Amino acid sequence: METANLAKYVISAVVFSAVGIMIMIVAMIIFDKLTPGQLWKEIVEEKNMPLALTCSAAIIALGTIIASAIHG
Repeated sequence: METANLAKYVISAVVFSAVGIMIMIVAMIIFDKLTPGQLWKEIVEEKNMPLALTCSAAIIALGTIIASAIHG
């Protein structure tokens, strides 16, 4: 009985994690399209630290919103 419940919770966690990651990827693609230039080129090649901080803040904010929405 406990094994069935444990399996249900693990599968549920994996599914919700996958959904959250997919939403995060789509949101970052949209964020990349809305900002001028190419994020990856600016951050990696040009070493643009303010853009890297802005991008990381957006990722943290989106992750918090997605986690709250999934958690309920």
